[in-house]
Amino acid sequence: MYQAREVAESFGSDAERYDRARPRYPDALIERIVAASPCRDVLDVGCGTGISSRQFQAAGCRVLGVDPDAQMVAFARQRGLEAEVAKFEDWDHAGRTFDAVVAGMTWHWVNPVAGAAKAARVLRPGGRLAVFWYVFQPPPALGEAFADAYRRVLPPGSPFSSGATMPGLDAYSAFFTKAEDGIRQSGAFSDPEPWQQWRYDWDQLYTRDQWLDMVPTSGGHSKFPPATLRELLAGIGAAIDTEGGSFTMHYTAAAVTATHTSTA
Repeated sequence: MYQAREVAESFGSDAERYDRARPRYPDALIERIVAASPCRDVLDVGCGTGISSRQFQAAGCRVLGVDPDAQMVAFARQRGLEAEVAKFEDWDHAGRTFDAVVAGMTWHWVNPVAGAAKAARVLRPGGRLAVFWYVFQPPPALGEAFADAYRRVLPPGSPFSSGATMPGLDAYSAFFTKAEDGIRQSGAFSDPEPWQQWRYDWDQLYTRDQWLDMVPTSGGHSKFPPATLRELLAGIGAAIDTEGGSFTMHYTAAAVTATHTSTA
């Protein structure tokens, strides 16, 4: 996915909605990453609007964000985050070093081998690389109804037309595996800790309007023709209406993390 630059840099087209609608990360995960780092200087890769960055700031960290999307960076700066516009692999760190390099829902947009090598260059010895994702898991019947809405609206061959709109934890494990492999290939980190040991689960109640606010923030949706997006949202909204106008989404967050062991 890191080669799909057009999608990777499309989220800023509605940065305010993204910041408003996207879920936050479990505080326990953020606090654990901070506790496992030698100190509190954090680089947030793919910081976007600063959702995870603000959580690390609330945990007492000094945070610098980097993101290739200038619109997202502009929004993050308006909210008080120091952030720079760059693709992480090409970013000029100007000799700056950090205690932790983190990435929330973004490491799949980074070359996993080059990204790990770059993280090693900017981490202090003993610093921590922590990349993490969350997975949506709607109630099964509603998830199938959402998938049907995509199949009806999108043309055959679209990445979303198969209906696999919210891949489960098994599918996301491919991201974890690629991140682990990249870390190992860099030769600059301890062996990654099993992501299952960095897993956090929670439930979040959504009203119809709250979920329809969330849907357009998903990768690639900003590229849909406006009429297509409206039809899609109508279908998803109708599915939620059949559930009484609200539903509970189950989330699982998990991190791939390792300690910097080399000064190379």
